[in-house]
Amino acid sequence: MSKISAAITAVGAYVPDYVLTNQILETMVDTNDEWITTRTGIKERRILKGEGLGTSYLAIKAAQNLIDKKGINPEDIELVIVATATPDMKAASTAAYTASQIGAVNAFSYDLEAACSSFLFGMSTASAYIESGRYKNVLLIGADKMSSMINYEDRATCIIFGDGAGAVLFEPNEEGLGFQDEYLRSDGSGRNFLQATYGGSSYPITPEALEKGQHFVFQEGRTVFKNAVFNMADAAEKLLAKTKLDKKDIDWLVAHQANKRIIDATANRMEISPERVMMNIHKYGNTTSATLPLLLNDYELQLKKGDNLMFAAFGGGFTWGSIYLKWAYNS
Repeated sequence: MSKISAAITAVGAYVPDYVLTNQILETMVDTNDEWITTRTGIKERRILKGEGLGTSYLAIKAAQNLIDKKGINPEDIELVIVATATPDMKAASTAAYTASQIGAVNAFSYDLEAACSSFLFGMSTASAYIESGRYKNVLLIGADKMSSMINYEDRATCIIFGDGAGAVLFEPNEEGLGFQDEYLRSDGSGRNFLQATYGGSSYPITPEALEKGQHFVFQEGRTVFKNAVFNMADAAEKLLAKTKLDKKDIDWLVAHQANKRIIDATANRMEISPERVMMNIHKYGNTTSATLPLLLNDYELQLKKGDNLMFAAFGGGFTWGSIYLKWAYNS
């Protein structure tokens, strides 16, 4: 019997209708289109508007898009994982609500949080469930409503983040396609450089914290940038060495869309030409857990069965890593 691997067999996505352009941001904070584009590569980002609409709304829409495209029965889904840094609420599971709303009534579900590496770590988790033979249909969703934790008077962060969601379905494969290997790491000493301090158990929300805006995202840009550039490329290079895969054999670099300069630096260090680098940061900004599946959705028609995809991500915590996957289908 052939070894079972975990392959992505379908993708879906959703981004909100409202487009927050650089020109609109110019009217909100002291910034301009040229400054934002030069430093980040971002031209616009999508923002979810509407009372009571949270990350689950994005996740449900992306999952429904996948279900419709694939033509699957949601009752066949056995596990739903929602990778997110912005759950709907404390205590209640965003994934459980998402699963119920899409009709995945036979699935168990849970949230997975590792900041911008959440979806990458979720890929490892979903693949392990498939490879174990216990489950045959695992839905992994990366979704974040980053606008819910952004201070739109802080030009250092409000220009970067957007809202969105992407979903992938993992199924067993016996052709040697799908998940191949991984190199994943974390370093808790980095959390002081990228965090939303108030709102968790260490620092509950207080009127004083709200007044000072301490529940919003804070990041020390230079430190985060330096660590992201080094660790994303380093993880990918270590995975190349581990798998004995040559750089020229990589068909696509699927890098977390945090900053175009970070993506370019990672590609340059790995000697991957621009035409083999997936890029959509100009359209969506940094959607945190959603960047990787949104890339797969945008590039789905260009992917060919057997293509070698190298994923790389870096997030708060710090968390980072790389995954090597062989694409399993032609669109």
